[in-house]
Amino acid sequence: MYSDFLAALPAYFLGSIPTAVWVGRARYGIDVREHGSKNAGATNTFRVLGKKAGKVVLSIDVLKGIFAVLIPYFILGYDFSAPELTHVQLVAAFLAVFGHVFPIFAGFKGGKGVATSLGVIVGLQPVAALICLVIFLLVFILSHYVSLGSMSAALAFSMLLWFAFPIHTIALPVCGTILAAIVIFAHRKNIHRLLDGSENKMNLFKR
Repeated sequence: MYSDFLAALPAYFLGSIPTAVWVGRARYGIDVREHGSKNAGATNTFRVLGKKAGKVVLSIDVLKGIFAVLIPYFILGYDFSAPELTHVQLVAAFLAVFGHVFPIFAGFKGGKGVATSLGVIVGLQPVAALICLVIFLLVFILSHYVSLGSMSAALAFSMLLWFAFPIHTIALPVCGTILAAIVIFAHRKNIHRLLDGSENKMNLFKR
């Protein structure tokens, strides 16, 4: 079993791919960490580089999470219903999000883990992911705060795993809670700005 958990380690390196940094440097000669909110994530990419670059970064960061939780399946050959696979997938999920926030390929200065967390929950629990996406969009559209929508969706995912879905292994809701904590911790500066009214707003429908 120890070797099985080692098989999840590639998820960290997958999560560490600094999409926003590499896209910004390669296509625009810009390090997004030096502009806007100085965050290497999809939201800041939208602000600094525009919608085209933002969509590319968002898509790749989500795919990082999806592929991360599939790594143990393809490497170990478990059946999808095996509890052992779920445990290894949870380790991979945590490592992928941790890698996105603290990427080894970008001086450990990454994004806030929201897009990769979305990919992770799509891979682990697609129904919960759909509900969380709806919650994110509702909060974002009503408030115009991406950060508030992201944190609301992260909290919702944790609550859904604890109270709305059958618990086949306690490790799944525990992992959901840890992921939510990571996302909220990564948004600590946004929380301060929300409280003092200085947080940046975005309009989903503005061209």
